[in-house]
Amino acid sequence: MSNPVQVIAVTGGKGGVGKSNVSINLAIALAEMQRRVVVLDADLGLANLDVLLGITSAHNISDVLAGECSLRDILVEGPGGIHIVPASSGTQRMTNLSQQEHAGLISAFSELGDDLDVLIVDTAAGISESVVSFLRASQEILLVVCDEPTSITDTYALIKLMNRDYGTHRFRVLTNMVKSDQDGKAVYEKLYRVTERFLDVALQYVGNIPLDDSVKKAVQRQKAVMEAYPRAKASHAFRQLARKVDQWPLPSSPRGHLEFFVERLIQG
Repeated sequence: MSNPVQVIAVTGGKGGVGKSNVSINLAIALAEMQRRVVVLDADLGLANLDVLLGITSAHNISDVLAGECSLRDILVEGPGGIHIVPASSGTQRMTNLSQQEHAGLISAFSELGDDLDVLIVDTAAGISESVVSFLRASQEILLVVCDEPTSITDTYALIKLMNRDYGTHRFRVLTNMVKSDQDGKAVYEKLYRVTERFLDVALQYVGNIPLDDSVKKAVQRQKAVMEAYPRAKASHAFRQLARKVDQWPLPSSPRGHLEFFVERLIQG
């Protein structure tokens, strides 16, 4: 496979910080820039991207694992020309896959490699083994943090775990649902201060997504804000974020090729 694929995990330590919204809207903003983007709903037990976007799929990841169909068969076209790999909702079994099944799931991805520039992995909340597997395998980790003490402490716990147990030392930080640029920067500073003091990690602030009623309205309409309100403040911020993401270094072989993603997940 010759095409280097940027693999970005969007995560946050706790639920309710807007990870899935960030994943979908960042994907649409990158697709506007002519990037071929697939979003993997990696919340393997409680899928929510299909609900968020009001799309239905006849098949999902569990059918791929069962060998009933290929990954291509389950890809669903989303807004703005992105594609989504739906997870299965409410299947307990999906939350504790064996290593072989995890491996099978990921090797299914190598068949997509040449039709893909960016894979965005929308992880589950928390720090379960499944979340850690996806984070370890991804090339970039984008932490979504909002202005709540629990969001900051849970994000810190996630950074600490990844750093201490797996040697991950670079993280990108996006503040979400903030009232102003200053507030966004202040939330980042809180996280930076505590990590700087106790951990040997490099955090990079990539900006913020403002608190914007359009996002809530879009969610109620089961649409992405980029699609429903392309001129909203939040949509503008997602385009800015996409331009930054597009500047991140591309993997040099084999790092971040989908095979690498596969290998890391299997080793995990």
